[in-house]
Amino acid sequence: MALIEGCKHELEVVIPYEAVQAETDKVTKTFQSRAKIPGFRPGKAPASLIRRSFESDIRQQVLENIVPKFFDAQAKEENLTVVGTPNITDVHFHEGQPLKFKAQFEVYPEFTLGEYTGVTVPYKEPVVTDEDIDKRIDEIRETKAQMINEDPRPLADGDYAVISLESIAGTEEPINSDEVSVLIGGKETMEGFTEALTGASPGDVKEVQVTYPEDYGQEKLAGKTVTFKTEVKGLRRKELPEVTDEFAQDLGDFRTVDELREAIRKSIFAQRDQEAQRITKDAIMDKLVDSHEFAIPEVFVDRQIENRVRQRLEALAQQGVDPNSLNLDWSKIKEAQKDQAAREVRASLILSKVSEREAIVPTNEEVDREVERIARQEREPVPATRKKLAENGTLDRIASHIQTEKTLNFLFDKAVKTAE
Repeated sequence: MALIEGCKHELEVVIPYEAVQAETDKVTKTFQSRAKIPGFRPGKAPASLIRRSFESDIRQQVLENIVPKFFDAQAKEENLTVVGTPNITDVHFHEGQPLKFKAQFEVYPEFTLGEYTGVTVPYKEPVVTDEDIDKRIDEIRETKAQMINEDPRPLADGDYAVISLESIAGTEEPINSDEVSVLIGGKETMEGFTEALTGASPGDVKEVQVTYPEDYGQEKLAGKTVTFKTEVKGLRRKELPEVTDEFAQDLGDFRTVDELREAIRKSIFAQRDQEAQRITKDAIMDKLVDSHEFAIPEVFVDRQIENRVRQRLEALAQQGVDPNSLNLDWSKIKEAQKDQAAREVRASLILSKVSEREAIVPTNEEVDREVERIARQEREPVPATRKKLAENGTLDRIASHIQTEKTLNFLFDKAVKTAE
């Protein structure tokens, strides 16, 4: 065995002639049973004729059968944990001689786990103020608001103008709508509408000139100045519910506003604590990666890059972007992602070793809970969900994810956390 570089190794394998001949005879018999040779019944053509007629195919099949078997045996004999597919070179396959070849491959990295508990990292205990709770309640009130029709009067900030809309200049494709609701002075309302409609009353007809920004969401309007003819048809006012015990009761299993506020406080705290812990756990892993320098297989890095790119493309697809339209340069993507992907691989290997050292494993109950959650989400029986997850490999990924999260929680609990 020869160590080339990092996790790359090379083996020179010699397969005895007797084993090569036995495999050749075996493959020849298989071809003999299937071959259709003029003048011979199926399976009755002489082996010598079969070898001459299918020499190249037999040779290739022998290599495919025998090379992996002897490579695996020698790698196992030398206690090498091979990752990825070996690159087979310098094949010497001649009649009456042993078969020789070289195999270059990568192995699972071996490294000594350094100190991983007591890592000093910043951690800010989340705080939830009354103002935070008030803001969340106001957001809930907005979702429960009702639109009230008002008697005719001049429009003012905060009113919702109900208008008809017709484009008369500035756009090739005409825009018409019988009823559009416009919030006067609203953050999302184009300034031209607010300026033209403020002070107008139901029945008034106005010309409105609106200049849209270059990055406006509708391509046909982006960067254009459009003139509209509008008629004010009415006005509405948003009425928010009062924050009373009855309001709290309508939202769920709460008897009073105080109970609602406490539930909101816990919800906000949980969200902020999760984010704060995530930041601290990332800091822990950054320190552990920095303190553990060891070679990692390129195949692991390549897989991680593929995972990162696939996740990004899936996110773009969900946003309506066709990945095929992006004309991606994979060589540039790989180079740009390589360093971060390598850190993520190293972090994963460190976590795996910590899990092993501390005997941190997912329990059946933990996996069952996640399967049950997915079953509820998919609205299907738990056994059917479990069968599907087991068949597509997701069940193993669930267990691995649980183990990773438990290990991160262990490292977080053992870390020395300092205020920022």
